[in-house]
Amino acid sequence: MLMSGEAYRQSLRRYRPRVYVDGKAVASVADEPALAPGVNAVALTYDLALREALAPVMRAEVGVVGAVAVNRLNAIPADSQDLLNKLEAVRLVCQETGCAQRYLGGDALAAIWQSACRLDGERGTAYRPRVEAYLRRVYADDLTLGVAMTDAKGDRSLRPAAQKNPDSYLHIVERQPGGIVISGVKAIVTGGPYMHELLVMPCRNMAEADRDFALCCALPVDAEGITLVARPAGRPGEAGAKFSGRYGQSTAVVLFDRVFVPWERVFLAGEWDYAGPLVYDYTAHHRHTCIAARAGFGDLLIGAGALMTEANGIDLGRADNLRDSMVELIKIVEGFYACGVAASVYGNFDAAAGVMVPEAVFANIGKLLLATQIYDMQRLAHHVSGGLIVTLPGPDEDHNPATAGRLSEVLAARSDIPYEKRIEVARFIEDLTASYQAGWYSVISLHGGGSPEAMKTEIWRNYPLGNKVDLVERLLDRGLVDDPTRAITRNRQPGRCCAEGCQAPAMVALPASRKTPGRGD
Repeated sequence: MLMSGEAYRQSLRRYRPRVYVDGKAVASVADEPALAPGVNAVALTYDLALREALAPVMRAEVGVVGAVAVNRLNAIPADSQDLLNKLEAVRLVCQETGCAQRYLGGDALAAIWQSACRLDGERGTAYRPRVEAYLRRVYADDLTLGVAMTDAKGDRSLRPAAQKNPDSYLHIVERQPGGIVISGVKAIVTGGPYMHELLVMPCRNMAEADRDFALCCALPVDAEGITLVARPAGRPGEAGAKFSGRYGQSTAVVLFDRVFVPWERVFLAGEWDYAGPLVYDYTAHHRHTCIAARAGFGDLLIGAGALMTEANGIDLGRADNLRDSMVELIKIVEGFYACGVAASVYGNFDAAAGVMVPEAVFANIGKLLLATQIYDMQRLAHHVSGGLIVTLPGPDEDHNPATAGRLSEVLAARSDIPYEKRIEVARFIEDLTASYQAGWYSVISLHGGGSPEAMKTEIWRNYPLGNKVDLVERLLDRGLVDDPTRAITRNRQPGRCCAEGCQAPAMVALPASRKTPGRGD
């Protein structure tokens, strides 16, 4: 069943989570002004899926539960076309809202399903039917899922089991006939207050001593013992917040105080050596979709920058330096997005689970590029826009009889563009690039989905360096060292990168036109 945005709001009113925002208890997250921009953003993901024109992008069929039509942001990808369509869907929603938020749940569902299939196949556990039953409920009710993955971590030089305060990591404190009891904290939960459920996942590799911290489960957001301490979503109520007053994202610290989880909602409980593979699967999916999310944000910067130059009376066709900056901004955005496309086309199929996983090297390179270039994106938007975006008078001056008239005279640029329209574009760019919210976008771009060091580790871990060494040694007609097991040649992927016999990927059914909804046309 596909809900509307209004039905989503109504569904939130049936939940009673314990939420605090800025020290104040929230009675209803659906009606809380401080959370309204976040609720608006998620609601749009529901409304877009109901538009027939967007159905190929915003809807998907999930074969693992019987080809059920679901919202694309919750779907488990079965082939490269699914991955490409998810990129387009996430980019579409993020160019409207800044951050779709809901796609994290889909990334987690795919990884959890892969983990369940792997565990049942190798250990004879019974996780797969549990996850399948949970998927059926998620899709039947069109739920929005938050991902509770990042622990507080305490002293980062110590492993989870060695922490002075064990609650710095979420962990199992008791096993009962009907389920488990968990306590601890998850420190960064995107959209936490206005999710329907939380998917709890480990955030790192575990050792055998850490088995109680190897935990994956699903919980209603209002389960007894859960408290969410959240930030406001965006900049609600601020007159100058031309974008983030309407759309934004809350993040929450989630405290778990002896929360009971029934066994049917437990998907990993102590299998410590499977925590790492679950994390790797999730990050492959999530970094892929992060690429599309920040491409959507880049679309906002590109459009706003072009509008600002026009409002300033500048012809980009004649202003070489500003045109070059616009091209640089376009190059950055489309460059890391192209990595997402490559990760989709060269995806690796997990046959045991029936899941197409984004190719790890391309996905991590794309995420690394956007993480480190978000600051360049904002700098380039500043360059083409000029200094007015941070020196213009505040919005209250627009209604000040002592100053408004004179300001509208002297701060106008083109005679055919009113002062009010020029200033509105300037405040839009200020909101995106020079406000509290802009700094927040920078931080989530840098650290969301893992730090740049995590991406570098994955690139090095997965890159087929051995194939490149083999190539050069073949051209030299001799090997440097007669040792086929040496570390430098350990990674090989002959299906994609060998000098001879490479297999081209299967043809992908791309949209009929590149003027797809996800590209802003």
